[in-house]
Amino acid sequence: MSNPTKKAIIHDFTKEELGQMVQPPFRAKQIYNWVYHKHVDMFHEMANLPKSLRAELEERFELHPLRTVSRQESRDGSVKYLFALPDGHTVEAVLLLMKEAQYHEDGTLKHHRRYTVCISSQVGCKVGCAFCLTAKGGFVRNLSAGEIVAQVLEIYKDRGIPSNHRVNLVYMGMGEPLDNLDNVAKAVRIFADMDGMSISPNRQTISTSGLSAKIERLGKMDLGVNLAISLHAVDDALRERLMPINKAYNIASIMEAVRNFPVNQRKKVLFEYLVIKDVNDDLDSARKLVKLLNGIKAKVNLIYFNPYPGTEFRRPEPEAMRRFQEYLLGKGILCTIRESKGLDISAACGQLREQQLQASEGASR
Repeated sequence: MSNPTKKAIIHDFTKEELGQMVQPPFRAKQIYNWVYHKHVDMFHEMANLPKSLRAELEERFELHPLRTVSRQESRDGSVKYLFALPDGHTVEAVLLLMKEAQYHEDGTLKHHRRYTVCISSQVGCKVGCAFCLTAKGGFVRNLSAGEIVAQVLEIYKDRGIPSNHRVNLVYMGMGEPLDNLDNVAKAVRIFADMDGMSISPNRQTISTSGLSAKIERLGKMDLGVNLAISLHAVDDALRERLMPINKAYNIASIMEAVRNFPVNQRKKVLFEYLVIKDVNDDLDSARKLVKLLNGIKAKVNLIYFNPYPGTEFRRPEPEAMRRFQEYLLGKGILCTIRESKGLDISAACGQLREQQLQASEGASR
């Protein structure tokens, strides 16, 4: 099903591009303010624009490229969203509450709540990781820059998050971000615009399964973003079992690309290591990981595998996670265990979408 409105998504355009599409060009800054700061829902609410321009915007642009189909809230404050796109496909995003608000003794606010938003870059995914539910549905299409940006904007609106409240973004939802690099890079720039959402690139992390050539291309773009590598295995045989893409981009090529990636002096490359019971949770794997990371400014994030119905893999024991972490720390590698969030909801990536697809299929029988 195609987009019935045939209108351009206004979030697809940088402020400079918008300035070439409306006259006079300074109106683009005002439009950005209404869309990204004041979170208006209708073009006619943009009060400082001439009526003729508001009518033109209404005729040419779509202001609501996403519709919330489902929302699940966890006891820990995490919220998972399933968004419908104009063509009927769906994507997921997750709001993670990292820290509660803090107050001074006199009751004044010391720190706002701190959030991380995990966003999707594709409908489905081509990579086909054995442990990932998103892969089960195959690849459908790339998201546009505006469809990526709108996920965060819709979450801001839904939770009443002020426009000046900084969040961290991770391109770690459905899809392989570097497989949609041009649109992801444009989204990074739109997010970072000071007249827009003002989310600095150093608060944005692009997570990749290891497309070596595109890691190099991302580095040459010099966007200032953080890089995260979904490694998950320390030898090619196991990684090919878990991640078939390793046949095209093996571990050695990934490490070479990472070594050439421009990293802010205060930053490290994040290596994500999904820990699966009796698969990659042993100390021999920890030893091999230390060797792989030699000479790289690295931080390792150990992640509990989050089971879903039908998977062959199991969640590791906490003791195995601690042993793995302690070994890396003992070798001088910064290593954290990611706190599991959303275990009481459909927290595994693709799970909410899969439930909705199964429900739709059941209703059509």
